[in-house]
Amino acid sequence: MADAVVTPVGAPGLAPASRPRLRAAALFVALAVLLAVGVIASAGVGQLTVSVTEVIGALLRGIGIDTAWAPSSKITYEALWQIRFPRVAMSLLVGAALAVAGAVMQAVFGNPLAEPGVVGVSSGAALGAALGIVSGGVLAGVVGTASMAFIGGVGATLMVYVMARAGGRTEVVTLLLTGIAVNAFAGAGLALVIFVGDSAAREQIVFWQLGSLNGSRWNEVAVVAVFAVAASTIALALARRYDLLALGERTAGHLGLRVERLRIVSIVLVAVLTGAAVAFAGIISFVGLVVPHAIRMVLGPAHRLLLTGSLLGGAVLLVWADLFARTAVTGAELPIGLLTSLIGGPFFFYLLRRARARQGGWA
Repeated sequence: MADAVVTPVGAPGLAPASRPRLRAAALFVALAVLLAVGVIASAGVGQLTVSVTEVIGALLRGIGIDTAWAPSSKITYEALWQIRFPRVAMSLLVGAALAVAGAVMQAVFGNPLAEPGVVGVSSGAALGAALGIVSGGVLAGVVGTASMAFIGGVGATLMVYVMARAGGRTEVVTLLLTGIAVNAFAGAGLALVIFVGDSAAREQIVFWQLGSLNGSRWNEVAVVAVFAVAASTIALALARRYDLLALGERTAGHLGLRVERLRIVSIVLVAVLTGAAVAFAGIISFVGLVVPHAIRMVLGPAHRLLLTGSLLGGAVLLVWADLFARTAVTGAELPIGLLTSLIGGPFFFYLLRRARARQGGWA
């Protein structure tokens, strides 16, 4: 009697090593499709409704390929390229930057509950933007406020690192506690700035904190793109080192990894990514927490796939969130930071409950 062939439980005929690759490929294809559909829908839906073919035709004409699908109306074409497309591009970049920053933070802290706000970048950016708005003049404009927000976010992050450093190195717990202190200080400074500002400045500060992509322009998109692309590329290049760091600082050090150098580079990357994202869009919470953790649940902890998936997932989340923010209420626009908090708050609570259910929690 011939020997029976036993097939492992799972997908028939597939080697166990090939399943994660298929899972990653399926996820990336799904994210790419969601992103493409979201981009077209976000560009076509609004007070001025544009058909799918006209959106695609306008995109092709913009890159030098003229087709019969291009809008016949000059007003439609200009509305797409001057209003809709810059906003869609900004949502892509901001979502991707925040998600990659969150994945890097979680790698550095070794905790899936970490997010960019832990190191004070969001509170520092809010304080910087508020100072610009209250100061008036050039600083109160879009570019001035964005510049002050970027400086405030990066400055707060570097302050956290410098204050947490002792004896030539930093501890994760010290970074966390220092971040809490800097966040509290920045929050107090923000409250003081709001108190001394006039009613118009207060209103502008509040709306900036709620987050919005309204009024995005190509020159602003270009600025965010430079920082986001450069920092994301560096983060992807460090993926292998983050895998080593996940083994523990001592083990990674024995394997030749310079942990302290990796940590300071990573914190600077988080500051640049988050600072660039919130500079023109305002505070958008929970993207850096929700997206990397959701991707990790599907793909596992390997950081090259995790960072790539987070980049795509963050772009998808914010494109669809912005579309919902513009269309959910007739004649009004919901703050996008409000929507991401409504998504991220319950998800964060779920993570806490899930961690509590495990023996020892995240420890």
